[in-house]
Amino acid sequence: MQYKKLWIVLALVFAASFAVLLYYGGEIYQEMPPVPDRVVTNTGKVVFTGDDIREGQNIWQRMGGQEVGSIWGHGSYVAPDWTADWLHRELTWILDKWANDRYQTDYSKLSDVQQAELKTLLKQEIRTNTYHRETNEIVVSETRAEAIREVSAYYDKVFGDDPEMAKYRKQIAIPANTVASAEDRAKLSAFFFWTSWSASTNREGMDITYTNNWPGEPLIDNVPTRSSLIWSIVSVILLIAGVGALAWYFAVLRGKEGHSEATAPEKDPLIAIQPTPSMKATYKYFGVVTALIVVQVGLGIITAHYAVEGDGLYGIPLADWLPYSVTRTWHQQLAVFWIATAWLATGLYIGPAMSGYEPKYQRLGVNFLFFCLLVIVVGSMAGEWAAVKGYISNLTHNFYFGHQGYEYVDLGRAWQIFLTVGLFLWFYLMARSIWPALKKKSENRHLLTLFLLASVAIPVFYIPGLMWGQHTHLSISTYWRWWIVHLWVEGFFEVFAAVVIAFLFLRMGLVRAATTTASVLFSTIIFLFGGIIGTFHHLYFSGTPIGVLAFGAVFSALEVVPLLLIGFEAYENVKHGRAKPWVERYKWPIAFFVAVSFWNLLGAGIFGFLINPPIALYYMQGLNTTPLHGHSAFFGVYGMLGIGLMLFCLRGLTGQRPWKTKLLRFSFWSLNIGLLLMGVTSLLPVGILQTLASMEHGMWYARSAEFLQQNVIQNLVWFRAVGDTIFALGIVGLAWFVIGLKTGKSFVSDTTHAAQDNKSMHI
Repeated sequence: MQYKKLWIVLALVFAASFAVLLYYGGEIYQEMPPVPDRVVTNTGKVVFTGDDIREGQNIWQRMGGQEVGSIWGHGSYVAPDWTADWLHRELTWILDKWANDRYQTDYSKLSDVQQAELKTLLKQEIRTNTYHRETNEIVVSETRAEAIREVSAYYDKVFGDDPEMAKYRKQIAIPANTVASAEDRAKLSAFFFWTSWSASTNREGMDITYTNNWPGEPLIDNVPTRSSLIWSIVSVILLIAGVGALAWYFAVLRGKEGHSEATAPEKDPLIAIQPTPSMKATYKYFGVVTALIVVQVGLGIITAHYAVEGDGLYGIPLADWLPYSVTRTWHQQLAVFWIATAWLATGLYIGPAMSGYEPKYQRLGVNFLFFCLLVIVVGSMAGEWAAVKGYISNLTHNFYFGHQGYEYVDLGRAWQIFLTVGLFLWFYLMARSIWPALKKKSENRHLLTLFLLASVAIPVFYIPGLMWGQHTHLSISTYWRWWIVHLWVEGFFEVFAAVVIAFLFLRMGLVRAATTTASVLFSTIIFLFGGIIGTFHHLYFSGTPIGVLAFGAVFSALEVVPLLLIGFEAYENVKHGRAKPWVERYKWPIAFFVAVSFWNLLGAGIFGFLINPPIALYYMQGLNTTPLHGHSAFFGVYGMLGIGLMLFCLRGLTGQRPWKTKLLRFSFWSLNIGLLLMGVTSLLPVGILQTLASMEHGMWYARSAEFLQQNVIQNLVWFRAVGDTIFALGIVGLAWFVIGLKTGKSFVSDTTHAAQDNKSMHI
């Protein structure tokens, strides 16, 4: 079979997509909201300096950043979105000030006509761009400067230790003296003001704000832009067209290909693969993976509980040692670490299995990399804890060794550099082990080439995590951060995993090389076609130009297209699992691959598209609809995939002795049922109620303690415990099974095995 056309199309998709991504990176740099040298009043009195704003951003990062509420909708969900919260407090203070000056009463007590008059004045006051490019200053009125001082004083109490705010701090899960220094709290307020200014001030020469009118705020007519509505409609139309086109391909063109099915061998071909020393050395990776899963899920339970008991766990004052921002940071970071470790270990195991070649000192390299990964995990977590607790006070030291404040890339820059070097070492170990097989002319060569490209993409596309500095503009750092979260975690790891699964089925004799190679190449093309530019759907309201919104809406819809027909993949995996009696040995690894297909459809596809169109995300960004998509896609797809790959490798590492699989059966169903219940009985209904509140009152209200502390919301949050408990039991079952592989408890006893063999002979 000729693959040349597929390779050409893949290269064109890759080049064109990254050209668009990089072009708009330059546009973001040109059109992002300016950070002024000074914020001054009409009389020239300095309110804030540019250094106050930049250092305030660093202080926000040090205290946990996006793990303590959110900015521009990006972050955690228990504390407010500080952009929306600051904006609403500033607006209401000004309205009350004017109302009392003119009518001697609060704004809420005025007639509709009087309120309309003041709202018109307020919109003119706030939406008018008073940034002076020639002096690099933002000029505000004396009234607004007074409002800024009042709101700053409020935040000084919240992030300090004012006893009046004790109840509120508990509700939003932040401890007293989250920011210990009064000077630092003032700078934090400067940063919060700037984020709300950019979200409420029209771009120069335009009638939309720097954040495309996000967040929704009726007091100044912050409503969705026409572009948000138009491109949302276009995205739905393209989704329908894309699904139709792909369905036509599967129904017509694929049917004409006439590929014959592979005839499964009578005996397990993988039994013949003898683990090399380096392959055996990966066993400890999977032990660490299992330990990290248990700790990560435990931290998730604690983090979820903080939503109802903000300073402890069933009366235990846990927040004194592990504040919410720490447990959430570790919960997310460990998820990335254990899933990535499972995939990296799979690559190290598969490399020699592909080529049948064990390079010199390969085992030493595998062991050294293992040690490096342990240092990175422990060191980065310790640095994050020390930063949040205030033991790292220097902002530069925090940037390198503490808490960077950005979700999924919270680890300090020094740890990021260390991890980047480790990933390139991993690729070197991978490449040297499969190189002999790559030099051979065979049907597998194209699949091996794609495997090598997917492998090198993993270290290469972690490099964008090094592209921002300590004082980089928030729009730019957000742009590069999503290269990591979307392209690295959601992109090239998936391509890598698809090739590994294809190779496993190929070595098992369940698929043909020609058909599999073409299928993987085609899947990679359609995934990257939407996936690369689809990164922009995270950036609609982050101080980016309208073009980002347009491209993000269109291509994020196309991301969903291949996921809607993922049932074909699930069917193929189930069919492989029933091919021959010996395939029963791999029943549960294959079952986890089937689960990946299900969660690709539901979590990544349906729940993802629920929030992807601009008009939907305008009201939903930063609400519980986001963790609904995050949990079901991240664990449902990448977590299940990591577990499936781990079990496949452990099956090869533990020899021919049969497993006891009751615990695996229990774990599989508990994980899937628990994850589903967690989403549909808690996160989804809370997210829908928040969305309705956001549409009616504004984002500030949907994220406020006033709304989230209502009985109906708290009951829904508590009900999540049902799904969480079932899910956690599944994790315990999986961990117990893996431990049993080491102790021998997870193997069928020799007596039972002999009895089964005798029964087979009689049959």
